[in-house]
Amino acid sequence: MTSRLFLLLFGLVGVAHLRAADAATPAPAGLDAFARQVETELRTDILPFWMKHVRDPRGGFFGYVDNELVVKPDAPRGALLTARILWTYSAAYRRYRDPVYLEMARVAYDDLLGRFWDREHGGLFWSIKADGTPLDTRKLLYVQAFGIYGLTEYYRAINDRAPLDRALDLYRLVEAHAHDREHLGYFEEFTRDWQVSRARGADRGGQGSAMGSLDQKSQNVHLHLLEAYTNLYRAWPDAGLQKNLREVVDLLLTRVLDSSTHHLRMFLAEDWTPRSDTITYGHDIEFSWLLVETAEALGDDKLVAATRAEAVAIAKVTLAQGVDPDGGVLCEANPQGYTRPYKEWWAQAEAAVGFLNAYQISGDATCLQASQHSWAFIEQRLVDRKNGEWYRATARDGRVESDDKASFWKCPYHNGRACLQLLERLDALSRKR
Repeated sequence: MTSRLFLLLFGLVGVAHLRAADAATPAPAGLDAFARQVETELRTDILPFWMKHVRDPRGGFFGYVDNELVVKPDAPRGALLTARILWTYSAAYRRYRDPVYLEMARVAYDDLLGRFWDREHGGLFWSIKADGTPLDTRKLLYVQAFGIYGLTEYYRAINDRAPLDRALDLYRLVEAHAHDREHLGYFEEFTRDWQVSRARGADRGGQGSAMGSLDQKSQNVHLHLLEAYTNLYRAWPDAGLQKNLREVVDLLLTRVLDSSTHHLRMFLAEDWTPRSDTITYGHDIEFSWLLVETAEALGDDKLVAATRAEAVAIAKVTLAQGVDPDGGVLCEANPQGYTRPYKEWWAQAEAAVGFLNAYQISGDATCLQASQHSWAFIEQRLVDRKNGEWYRATARDGRVESDDKASFWKCPYHNGRACLQLLERLDALSRKR
């Protein structure tokens, strides 16, 4: 498919989506129904599922549970899942003050520090065996960021200094070992003792990093470092952290974001030379609202205005190019066409939030309709009405594409966070009526 034809089809997808959304334009009162649907999904499906089916009574969390709720007890376990569970249930407890959420957060906190923390070199292992012994001892910046994010949220939930101190330990390790003083930004993959891993491409048998990159920088890792540092800044407004956070914001806006297309560059070299032309719509729309959130946390009015304008632009491009008429966000594309034309659970969650954020900024009803259309897709295609939670991915024809309900990557963070974000934003919109 030629680039010109692909762009034409992009436009046709966008038009079809807008027509489908226009046909179901909600009345303002629909915001209350939207909020009820979101809260019901969060409190009667997502949050109970992980407590009932993924928590291991022997400690921690199972490494793999399939769509039929069959547990693989010997599956490796990842620090990423535990850190994301820690964030999710800490955030849920902050909103609802339900002690069962606090207990789940406590289990995740104990698991993260008791099984994944490297007592010799500091930081979090990538994975352990089911019996708790270290498996993959690399230090990946991605999981250190989620450690900071989850530990900080736990501190915000319980107001106990211990988790904040451990989040600060991680922050200082990242700054000591990962910060690229020459080209700015952060290196992403290290040996157990925090030496930068230089083996790439042919040296690894053609295998990339955990993020899929053959280089040391990616939009995905820097995006979630932004999120982690923003949450830490809320709890610990240190001048040095503020400087580092502003650096990440600037790099994302000037080196990672292609302002001419409103897409993120997926992989980059150490000097920020782009290394791929992949478009990942879920990350684009996720970036749009996380960027505004960071600007607001920094309290910089000029940056807030700039990021809000960019957030609306990204939302409109995502809607026109990456959303099917059924409301589902497609996974990936490049200038020649769609390369991964299925619909992952996390991208749908991010779209519902990103489009609602664009509506709050712009007042454009199309963005509100897009958010509700994303939610309708989730309800109709992703929520597992038989066994609970969401399927990981579906094909364009609606077939379930993945068998993992809980795994290294499949977690309650994206959909749990989306529900909490939607509720907060819908509450704010309702107060304005």
